Amino acid sequence: MERFYQKRRITGKRGEAAAIRFLKKRGYSILDTNYRCRSGEIDIVAREKDSIVFVEVKTRTSIEFGLPEESLSTRKMAHLTKVALTYLSHRSIKGASCRFDVVSVLMKGQDIQSIRLTKDAFPSAF
Repeated sequence: MERFYQKRRITGKRGEAAAIRFLKKRGYSILDTNYRCRSGEIDIVAREKDSIVFVEVKTRTSIEFGLPEESLSTRKMAHLTKVALTYLSHRSIKGASCRFDVVSVLMKGQDIQSIRLTKDAFPSAF
């Protein structure tokens, strides 16, 4: 069972690395990766133009159970919002335009099959 989780972590890390490269090519500046606090974690915090963007990376190796972005639940969205608010508070960021984006990564073996960006993926409490 531990081997399964280790493989999943490696796949997730590869997906996050691909997402960072993808975002940089599209003009995003990466501010933080894997930001952690008591409330949880946000995969990537970036800046695009005048906006702070909180990015959730969803990586899958097949679409047997749906597309990667389809696994973002309402509960997870609420969780990400809480972590984002903590980030803004810890960094003393006030009045910034903020949003949540999702990067969906589909892998086949170690190769990236596709990457999709959903901007403003869900409403925020900002």
